[in-house]
Amino acid sequence: MSDVNLGLARSLVDEWARAGVTTAVLSPGSRSAPLALALAADDRIRLHVFLDERSASFFALGEAKASRRPVIILTTSGTAAANVHPAVLEAHHSRVPLVVCTADRPPELRDTGAGQAIDQIKLYGDAIRWFCEVGVPEDRDGAGAYWRSVAARAVTTAAGPPAGPAHLNLAFREPLIPTGEKPAGVEGRAGGAPWVTSSPRPALASSDEVERLIEAVGRSERGVLVAGWGSDVDSATVQRFVAAVGWPLLADPLSGLRAGDQAISTYDALLRSADFGGRHQPDLVVQLGAPLTNKPAMTWLSAPDHLRILIDPDGAWLDPQRAAGERLTSSATDLFKAVVEKLAGAQVRNEEWLGQWLGAEASARKAIDDLIDGWDQPFEGRVARDVAAGLDDGGALVVGSSMPVRDVESFARPRSGVRILANRGVNGIDGFVSTALGVASGSDAPVVALTGDLAFLYDAGGLLDAARRGLNVTFVVLDNAGGGVFSFLPQAQLPEHFEALFGTPHHVDLVALAEVHGLGARRVTRAGDVMPVVELAIKEGGVQVVVVPTDRADNVRRHQQVWDAVTARV
Repeated sequence: MSDVNLGLARSLVDEWARAGVTTAVLSPGSRSAPLALALAADDRIRLHVFLDERSASFFALGEAKASRRPVIILTTSGTAAANVHPAVLEAHHSRVPLVVCTADRPPELRDTGAGQAIDQIKLYGDAIRWFCEVGVPEDRDGAGAYWRSVAARAVTTAAGPPAGPAHLNLAFREPLIPTGEKPAGVEGRAGGAPWVTSSPRPALASSDEVERLIEAVGRSERGVLVAGWGSDVDSATVQRFVAAVGWPLLADPLSGLRAGDQAISTYDALLRSADFGGRHQPDLVVQLGAPLTNKPAMTWLSAPDHLRILIDPDGAWLDPQRAAGERLTSSATDLFKAVVEKLAGAQVRNEEWLGQWLGAEASARKAIDDLIDGWDQPFEGRVARDVAAGLDDGGALVVGSSMPVRDVESFARPRSGVRILANRGVNGIDGFVSTALGVASGSDAPVVALTGDLAFLYDAGGLLDAARRGLNVTFVVLDNAGGGVFSFLPQAQLPEHFEALFGTPHHVDLVALAEVHGLGARRVTRAGDVMPVVELAIKEGGVQVVVVPTDRADNVRRHQQVWDAVTARV
């Protein structure tokens, strides 16, 4: 007899390594033992072990975000597999390459009351690029070729385009540990070649799409380029494009494109002024990737009297306002280069338009900085601005959902050299700590993670063993004793129920929590001390926590003061 479980497991792992996979993350379990042992035995793939499947899967998500390579997730059966679902949803919506492997009971034990047995067939629904029920391993002709082709297809599909999660459901019969028999069908192709080599589909711009964009730009006198996360173009190309057409660039920092002389970093405050927004309505909006995080800006951009062109090479419909009049599903790099070439040496049609925006940016930036630099008590917007500005080139900033990602968008100055990441596919706060640790695992430079207190607490399980993983992450935690974003919403007008149902007070000493896990922890109570303490934490290395207490009601008032100051200035 042959050891079929070991044969399948070794075939999968060897094929993944041949395809360039370097990282796997698992949570311990019995049914997944064959694949866990095969991963542990192959030194080409780094193996991370987490107690909790949710932490494991978000760690894998973070590493895949940072490295842009597929990462393997392995769980045992039952609720273990279900706990991966939040990370799968985020990976699907934000296009992150994951290969999710769920161990399972064999068919004869399903729906019989066997322990840890649930229906895992297409467990994650449509949030999967490709699903395969691999089947119970069998020692038969062609088994090795089947297993290897499945492994190759899972990695290739996860890598995209579009990138996203693939799901292999793996049923194992006992015995689950090696039997000592020769493994079945483990031989791969000669020379270490993958079983199947696939070339990604290029998203080249068609001549028709190029002409459509050139024609629209040629008609426009008041254009705006908008960039959200998922913008598939480099900053230098974008800056050449906006220079050629004479447009302002409204770039969410998550796009990686908020840089250059034409970047408008204060559009949140500017567009809260009805007068400014009314006088600066564009006639053409070109949108790269996802919508801006900022709701006032997207409302302003959704006016019916202009054309909005959405560019996304993956063909996604990232248009919740349903305001796009055209969709271009090819490379923005190709499209922009064609426009720049066409306009080479041409006079910008409306220099006054860009000049108005740049003047407003300078005035608004001065109004914001003058105001918030005068406050000694920490203000969440200033912390976001200073952290984004203070990181060394080559570093990464991971931003939590709810208020931190909004404050980074609203207050961060234009800059290059820092990669800004967030879980904005479904905008959840779950898994944030583990995601940041995963980003650090996939990065060569130190990582800073800016988060609210609830997101930090929600994934407190991710802190387990964080001090011993050899990673460099500094968590900057804005501690307003609850869910600060709700104080900006209509629910805040319901004082009888607001605190219990929405405010979410937690009564946890976050410094003590970090210290329980063996992490360096500090509390900072003066605004001017935040960045010096963050810089010290980065220098010390390892996983550090900097807690910055703020007040929710005061935070709302200060935001309003900022908006009022900008409105008065412009």
